[in-house]
Amino acid sequence: MKIENVIKQSSFSSSYHKVVVNLIFTGNWIRDEQMKVFKQFDLLPQHYNVLRIIKGHMPHPIAPKDIKEVLIDKAGDLTRLLDKLEKKGLVKRNLCPSNRRQMDISMTDKGLKILEQLQGPLQIFTDMIQNNLSKDQAENLSDLLDQLRG
Repeated sequence: MKIENVIKQSSFSSSYHKVVVNLIFTGNWIRDEQMKVFKQFDLLPQHYNVLRIIKGHMPHPIAPKDIKEVLIDKAGDLTRLLDKLEKKGLVKRNLCPSNRRQMDISMTDKGLKILEQLQGPLQIFTDMIQNNLSKDQAENLSDLLDQLRG
């Protein structure tokens, strides 16, 4: 559905204004759709992002500064995110043996299990996108978004 119809706005000041509105709307739509899945596990999208980063670094632990570097949502408070994940038993913190001022973050078996359980519901969402866009269209859209950011 066209953005004009969704937000009931027939004109924009420019094509660039229209694309910004469409990106904000679409980003929020993606977040809201994924939140339906994450909510079942008492997680936020930021928690999922942190868990994926930690898993991607396995079998080695990762320092919080290295997690922060690659977070999608850099505005979040990483310490609070890690506190919640640790409290839920999904990650563990240990003092780094080579640098006692640094914490090492690693995934627990419970954290791995949650990521595994999330795969199915998140794949359903990805399949929905795949039904709306061809592979070439998805690649082109991704390239355009890269280009937009400069």
